[in-house]
Amino acid sequence: MPRSTNHLLASLPDAAFELLGPHLQAVDLVHEAVLVQAGDPLTHVYFPHSGVISLVVSLAGGEMIEVAMIGRTSIMGAFAALEDRISLNHAIVQLPGTASVLEVERFRKIAEHNTALRDLITRHEHFLFAQAQQSAACNASHGVEARLARYLLQLRDLSRSDTLLLTQELSAQMIGARRNSVSMVANTLQHAGVIRYSRGHIEILDLARLRKAACECYVTVRSHHDRLLRS
Repeated sequence: MPRSTNHLLASLPDAAFELLGPHLQAVDLVHEAVLVQAGDPLTHVYFPHSGVISLVVSLAGGEMIEVAMIGRTSIMGAFAALEDRISLNHAIVQLPGTASVLEVERFRKIAEHNTALRDLITRHEHFLFAQAQQSAACNASHGVEARLARYLLQLRDLSRSDTLLLTQELSAQMIGARRNSVSMVANTLQHAGVIRYSRGHIEILDLARLRKAACECYVTVRSHHDRLLRS
């Protein structure tokens, strides 16, 4: 699979990619598959080419809340692979797609001897931390409509599609809102012509108005991404 479809792989110098390339294997990211659970050893790192992986925390009551999204611009599991190889979050495939995977031990050995790869991992982990901070602030301070709009825009950016395989129930979990609250907001946005939803799908119809409905967190996370990861 060409590295250019994953921006992080594409940004590596040729010498660094040549060390990784022969060991990458293509896999499908199956919708709602759990790639790793919090506290479990991480066996592989993932470079998505399409689809979206959500890093989520699980609460005692069974709730799940998203702290970061990983897609074609980044990598899942890099820092854990280099440190203690234990995942701090659940990693769940939110939108299906494809990825290149690499065994943790192989990735660790290559990174230990390649400065460019280690530098990229460090910047990527700074970006994930910035995402998590912004998500916490967003869920604590902003209304359901603004959070839902931000969430849909982030998914659209990573998937490059206006049609998202997404239920209102999962959306509510990811933004830390009640299912009925998300249903009411989605209904309002649909009547306004901003989105259209049917069972298991949400289609963005008016991107400009959706951006207007989103909170500042969408632009903030994008600016962090551009500063830290855009080559």
